[in-house]
Order: sequence, then C-alpha cells, then structure tokens
Amino acid sequence: QVQLVESGGGLVQPGGSLRLSCVGSGRILSINDMGWYRQAPEKQRELVAGITRGGSTNYADSVKGRFTISRDNAKNTVYLQMNSLKPEDTAVYYCNAKINPNPLFPLLEVWGQGTPVTVSS
Repeated sequence: QVQLVESGGGLVQPGGSLRLSCVGSGRILSINDMGWYRQAPEKQRELVAGITRGGSTNYADSVKGRFTISRDNAKNTVYLQMNSLKPEDTAVYYCNAKINPNPLFPLLEVWGQGTPVTVSS
C-alpha cells in the first residue's frame, strides 16, 4: 500500500545535468530519512545521498559538489539534482525511504523500482 516512484532518469552527455524525483504514495503518516542509492552493472548498490526529515544531508565523496539532495515533506517527495555528470555516474538510481504508516506500527523501509541514468557521448 506504500510505494515510491522515481522519475527523471535518461541519457545525458558528460557534463550535463539531470534531476531525479521520487514520490511516496499510499498510507503515509510521515517519512523520516530519505535517500538515493545507485547500482552500476556488476557493482554493489551504494549510497549516493541522504537527507533527514529536518533537512540534514550527507553525500558520497564521489558526488560531493556535483549532486544536491532536497525534499518536500508536504509532497512526500525527494529530489536529486545531478550536475557535471560523468560516465562513471551511469547506474540505476533507487529511492529509499523510512516511512511511518501508522503510529502503532514500526517504520517501513521502502525502495522504489529504480530509474536508469546513462552518461555517454
């Protein structure tokens, strides 16, 4: 009943920009931490950026200064602005969130279905 849906991926040239969005829907009382992960072919999934409900952020060293994570709590949405993209940023990007569906139940960890990003000339 709770799901995350990503959008905004695609093909971009090196040096270009993309903005990913992830919207939560369903039975959501509130969302705590949110984050973006990525998984390149034959590599493990890795954290790209995270953001708390209060807006504190953290980034992988490889994307610091190029990517910016933000969120809109009223819209249950998290964004990832990606600038100065490099071929090594090519991966499937996944949204992750810790969701509170009901105060009587524990937090749910929910993943989106992923959106592919390809950086190539």
